[in-house]
Amino acid sequence: MNKELHKSRTDRFFSGVIGGFAETYGLDSTLLRIIYTALTLFTSLIPGVIIYVVAMMVMPED
Repeated sequence: MNKELHKSRTDRFFSGVIGGFAETYGLDSTLLRIIYTALTLFTSLIPGVIIYVVAMMVMPED
């Protein structure tokens, strides 16, 4: 089994970053989106957005 991190083409809401992470590690993408959004909103908005944008630019397409 190849566990290469990639952006999802089928399970995408914005760019497929969280969907790709969920596909790679066999997790529920909806739950990951809720957790990521909650952590971003309740901690500090800027680092969460920066991490997502960097992942969006760095992660390859599926």
